[in-house]
Amino acid sequence: MFRPSLLVGGNPSSWQEAYKEYFLTRLDLRYFNPIRILQERGTFQGEGFSILAIQCTLIEFLESTVQGINYRYLRRGETLGPYEYNSSQEVFLNFLCNRNPFANEFDAPIARDFYSGVRCGLLHEARTKNGWTVWAKSPDNTLISRKQLIVYRDDFQRALDDFTKWYGAAIQSDIAIQEAFIRKFDNLCQ
Repeated sequence: MFRPSLLVGGNPSSWQEAYKEYFLTRLDLRYFNPIRILQERGTFQGEGFSILAIQCTLIEFLESTVQGINYRYLRRGETLGPYEYNSSQEVFLNFLCNRNPFANEFDAPIARDFYSGVRCGLLHEARTKNGWTVWAKSPDNTLISRKQLIVYRDDFQRALDDFTKWYGAAIQSDIAIQEAFIRKFDNLCQ
């Protein structure tokens, strides 16, 4: 196991190994490979909803990993501890508005509408809401059409891939990301 070798500010090759062996493998097996199967075998008759639902669950994981925070359901009278959260909305919006390449297309109002109409619509009601539709690919490599309220699932996936590559490079030297990774890693592996 590589966990003992993960020292904040430590050897970049140890961090690269953690990224590849734990983070990227986890994403590939649980998220990216199922998405690729749906994309490759799809008939454009509804699989876009499944792809986008998977992508939406991934967004919260990615942002919470970058921040090193962990979800905790609060029972009556309980309070959050350090590095805990209990509401997905702000985590989701943070990702869309602050992480490239998403931040190039999302501002707070469109991110809130996306959260409500796409993320919550798909995950809670198995449909999009507020006029949002899902298409496979944009004509110009954009993630969304703000005017038509279209999300382009394949372009969205490309953006997730780009973000994941950025994270793989950043974790090798960014101390804040390393500290956050350790908090997330320790929580997931307990």
